[in-house]
Amino acid sequence: ALLACFRTVQPTRLCFASAGAIYHSHLACTPSAQRLVRRKAAFKLRSQIRAARKMLLARALRRQTTRSLSYLASIDQGTSSSRVILYDAESLAPVASHQVELQSATTTPEPGWSQMDPAAILASVDEAAKGALEKANASAKDVVGVGITNQRESTVCWDSKTGDALYDCILWHDARTRDVSQALQERLGGIDSLRSVTGLPISTYFSGVKLKWLLDEVPSVRNALERGSLRFGTVDTWLMQHLTGNHVTDFTNASRTLMMDLEKGTWDAECIEALGLPSTMITALPTIKGCAEPLGVINKGPLKGCKITGVLGDQMAATVGQRCFQVGDAKVTFGTGAFLLTNAGTKPVPSKHGLLSTALYDFHGQKTYALEGAVACCAVGLNWFRDSLGLVKTAPELSDLAASVESTEGAYFVSAFSGLLAPRWRDDARAALVGLTLAHDKRHIARAVLEGVALQCNDVIQAMAEDTSNDAATLYVDGGVAQSDVLLQMQADCAGIEVARPSDVETTALGAAVAAGLGSGVFGSLEAVPIDTGGTTRFAPLIGEEARAAKLESWRAAVEATYGWADRG
Repeated sequence: ALLACFRTVQPTRLCFASAGAIYHSHLACTPSAQRLVRRKAAFKLRSQIRAARKMLLARALRRQTTRSLSYLASIDQGTSSSRVILYDAESLAPVASHQVELQSATTTPEPGWSQMDPAAILASVDEAAKGALEKANASAKDVVGVGITNQRESTVCWDSKTGDALYDCILWHDARTRDVSQALQERLGGIDSLRSVTGLPISTYFSGVKLKWLLDEVPSVRNALERGSLRFGTVDTWLMQHLTGNHVTDFTNASRTLMMDLEKGTWDAECIEALGLPSTMITALPTIKGCAEPLGVINKGPLKGCKITGVLGDQMAATVGQRCFQVGDAKVTFGTGAFLLTNAGTKPVPSKHGLLSTALYDFHGQKTYALEGAVACCAVGLNWFRDSLGLVKTAPELSDLAASVESTEGAYFVSAFSGLLAPRWRDDARAALVGLTLAHDKRHIARAVLEGVALQCNDVIQAMAEDTSNDAATLYVDGGVAQSDVLLQMQADCAGIEVARPSDVETTALGAAVAAGLGSGVFGSLEAVPIDTGGTTRFAPLIGEEARAAKLESWRAAVEATYGWADRG
């Protein structure tokens, strides 16, 4: 058989090689020539592979560079720690996080007092930002927007000439202003005398009452006001002053001072005067801004050169992080305290059941409001059983102990360490453990501690239902303590509704990232904010109406037993 080569030897002749021939008339068809052709083809193929690899690597590097330029940084400054999280701006997926504890910076000089070193707050934020950037192998130039979320109501005063704090930051749950609060209530005609303007009752909880105490009790604060150099702010303002040099706050934090007209979003001179503050105090207050807009450029520290483009108080940030953008959407954050908010729409909704009418957010000029109820002690109460009583070595052990028994056997714990907030507003209440017998042990106590949190939250849930004439179909939860399945099942049982926990429970920092994305133009609208694609764990009620009613009746008796103890010796 012949194998046609079909190579032209001469213009009119073709080379025909026999199948087994070693040599024939066409030089290119010799075995050595064919081997050379194969080597050349192999070399060409290897070269193409190397070129393809180089191209793919270059593309990957370009993508990495492009993605690193899409970080949103969230500064989450809380009661027990400061944390910075970097998020992918396209998906809002967390990329890197660093947390710095602040418990050593917190002191309790007297019973009921709680204060924090303001300088330690600043240092912890810088350290957290440095750590997050290092973990992401990123730098400040890779961040397109910074959001701040902070412990609300906590109050700082400083001198504008030196930039130094004039006193420790008085924390939100501090109860030293009880006498000031009661005196204001008596003089103004009751706890709700400023509610029609501010949406808030007169309470130790809010910043304006703390500011009144500082002015009365701290000479350096009073002297700075007389010199015209006093500056007041919540923690967001303290951070922005030192990071950017701008004395500003946002709509949500300003709404927690008892000095802002809730509907107008401006400082109210009559409320300032009603608190017993001089008219010159207006010069010490920050400018109120929206929650998603350019608020200043950071001029020092690891994030130098980055723009702050979003600010939200911590519970408003958690509500945004849960994407509660529709009226009636509700969430509870189980953190240091427990905070329940429901989206109330574009007009303030007055509460007739002890809840707060408050700001939720102001995005691109559209103000949105919320109803809120707060439980002062959640993680702080759990930590007390761990640290002060030594009941467990770690807080999660409480959940394990609670799960080892089916009920509290009639024991109830009311965590009113510094009084009761919504819906009762009893600053004379103190914590109590009731219903004990010799049959109880630490397992029942652990279960009573967790159930007490769920029962206090249920009081707020019921008040919300009465104010809005709506029962929430699902309660969204977040915060560190929400990792406890036992607590969430208790919450579902107490409230009689479904409880849903997202895969990422750190929604407070996420909400600040959403605000930063809106303020920097990464997201053009709420509809453009990426939805949560992670898994959700759901808890349905497992007890009936009769058992629930009996438990709530016993709980009410336990709560009433805590009243008046602050005034006893």
